[in-house]
Amino acid sequence: MRSDNSPEPIDAEIVPEVVVQRLPLYVRALSQFASAGVEVISSEQLGAHLQMTPAQIRKDLSYFGRFGKQGRGYDVDNLAERLRSILGLDSQWNAAVIGIGRLGRAVVAYPGFEPEGFRIVATFDADERLVGHEVGSMRVQSLNELASTVHERNIKIGIVTVPASHAQEVINLLVRVGIKAILNYAPIAPVVPPDVRVRGVDPVLSLQSMTFYLKT
Repeated sequence: MRSDNSPEPIDAEIVPEVVVQRLPLYVRALSQFASAGVEVISSEQLGAHLQMTPAQIRKDLSYFGRFGKQGRGYDVDNLAERLRSILGLDSQWNAAVIGIGRLGRAVVAYPGFEPEGFRIVATFDADERLVGHEVGSMRVQSLNELASTVHERNIKIGIVTVPASHAQEVINLLVRVGIKAILNYAPIAPVVPPDVRVRGVDPVLSLQSMTFYLKT
């Protein structure tokens, strides 16, 4: 018989993408509870913190096995550790930034990536006037060096900070050199193969959705 703490095989194909996108929210919330000294938490408490229903949380977690005990709740540290393992956050992931303008430099300088296991190990730009400059203790490289650098430094994630007019071209290049995970800051909906995951960061879209509620 499988115990509550035994890992169960996960079929990634049956897990809805929206569920995967919620898992980091659970990890962050659990880390906050752990920092506050909370050892056990219920789905009701976690739901209240995240403004979600307890039923939704239990359903999300059920895709990945059994967690906690009925009537007792979840062990905060154990659940956080298991979710981090499910997300691959117990490993370090090397990333490259493509586009070293103001946004790209800000991304390189952001201190929040490395503590969570994401390390920017290379920077690239198509502008030869920037190639060779130092950004965040890294030399800006030409895009001609992308394929070899991805292989040599085991880069798994591409961070795209180029203008929208060049984003699809850069994303195509990342796909060609084997990158399967792309964080895209350009305001476009890129076309990629089914096995490539793209996450967009677009603050303008977020602002536009909020103004719906501000109309008088």
